[in-house]
Amino acid sequence: MIRGRDIVKHFGPTTAVDGVTFDVMKGETYGLLGPNGAGKTTLMRLLSALSPLTAGELVVAGLNVTRQGRAVRERLGVVTQQDGLDTDLTVRQNLEIYGYFSGLSRRESSQRAVEVLAFFGLSDRANDDIDHLSGGMKRRLAIARAFLMAPDVIILDEPTTGLDPQGRNLVWEKLAALKASGVTILMSTHYMEEAAALCDRIAIMHLGRILDEGTPEELIERHASTEVAQLRMVTEARAEVRAALAAAGYAWREAGATIHVPSRNGQRPQLPPMDGVRVTYRPGNLEDVFLAVAGRGLGEE
Repeated sequence: MIRGRDIVKHFGPTTAVDGVTFDVMKGETYGLLGPNGAGKTTLMRLLSALSPLTAGELVVAGLNVTRQGRAVRERLGVVTQQDGLDTDLTVRQNLEIYGYFSGLSRRESSQRAVEVLAFFGLSDRANDDIDHLSGGMKRRLAIARAFLMAPDVIILDEPTTGLDPQGRNLVWEKLAALKASGVTILMSTHYMEEAAALCDRIAIMHLGRILDEGTPEELIERHASTEVAQLRMVTEARAEVRAALAAAGYAWREAGATIHVPSRNGQRPQLPPMDGVRVTYRPGNLEDVFLAVAGRGLGEE
């Protein structure tokens, strides 16, 4: 459904996307992970024919983005980081006017608005002002608007940023239903749990390049340890804990108030005795992958 070959995007002397090649299959949910400035949003703008490529080839639903940009946009639903909802209109009016200006008749636009409001659980808020919606409802409405034209592909730029866990779970539920209906989804996110729950495959980006790609399980197997020890301690003991881990030959990374120690050779870390340290264990996850892969990329700069 999406094919990118050697995609490059320059902004003056800055290279935002640097020779990216990737494919997204029909009905697949494909995730982009990466630190801020990795090139994720730029790549999405290129896919949406909102910014011209500097070099390379990008095809969406059989259409060349460079030569057939308008036709590509007609096949896409796009949800940016900013919802862009019109606060002077009601919930239903936001959808109806969007559909009308996108080429539907008034009758078709009204009918589709009713359908997508029902699908996204917003029918009872159809006549509400936008300012009366919660953050999660606004996000669902933005996704509903992108789905109004029954697109083949939906592009989501950090769809649940700023939502509480309940709002995030509701959006996840609707995205899973869209995927089950055959819609192809390309999304970026900073939430590793979200990527693991929703994405069939994930590309990890940094400095405009894809550093690795695969299913969540493949990435975890390649880059994360089998088990990770999480050490929690008082601040005063941190230097002593670092010294003990170094003396025992363990690698570690610090994450806020905790220190994470990966397993060696598939074995649970056998940590030296450390007073005042609480240790828990968990399986390796996508956060470990992200820090291992993107962290290595960050170190190259």
